[in-house]
Amino acid sequence: MDLTLVRHATLVVDIEGTRFLVDPMLSESGANPPVENTPNQQRNPLVDLPDVPLDHDAVVVTHRHPDHWNDWQEAIDTDTPLFCNPAEADAFIEEGFEDVRPVEESQSFEDITIRRTPARHGHGELAEAMAPVCGFVFEGDETLYLAGDTVWYPPIPETIDTSEPDAVVLNAGAAQFLEGEPITMDETDVDRVRQHVDAETPVLAVHMESINHCLLTRDELREAVDNVMIPADGETVELRSV
Repeated sequence: MDLTLVRHATLVVDIEGTRFLVDPMLSESGANPPVENTPNQQRNPLVDLPDVPLDHDAVVVTHRHPDHWNDWQEAIDTDTPLFCNPAEADAFIEEGFEDVRPVEESQSFEDITIRRTPARHGHGELAEAMAPVCGFVFEGDETLYLAGDTVWYPPIPETIDTSEPDAVVLNAGAAQFLEGEPITMDETDVDRVRQHVDAETPVLAVHMESINHCLLTRDELREAVDNVMIPADGETVELRSV
């Protein structure tokens, strides 16, 4: 089970030879305006897109915020199977996708079962405004849990306990507006996940240093939490329990 961090939350996940392109945000650096009402008003993305293979058998989208779904046209054919939250299926169909597969509970593709999992993109009323979002569990010979844009709340440990993943991927970065709490995992949330799973289970943190409202850096997370994998953009890692 190999995973390439392309940039931010864009991943290429290879499970048993089936390749999933996750949350493709493929814009050139500086092509998009900054997220408003945030301390840092640089244009997005903050960094270049690495030159890594994006070939895939299917696409998986946790939600359609522009830092997860943007400038995909040159990399994705509209007849590609696309798995998504049912609440957003119509939007993909309107964009011309011919094989949209909303995941109510689970869907099968090749030899992989894809299960939709709950996520909460912030706290209180802000989380409601940021919805709909979700995560996904990929089940084959091994199991991968992609938590999506979420903070720590009861369904996260419940999903871990139910799915017993062989590896967990967290969207960190502590994305934040000028008011309110972070809307993605900060170092405390990442540490809660790290403490909840078995010590041998890889926990990988992405979603950092690419979008202007993600304020937690890789170095800060390394300093705060032990035993977390924090890949560089363009890096491929092998996810195996040891």
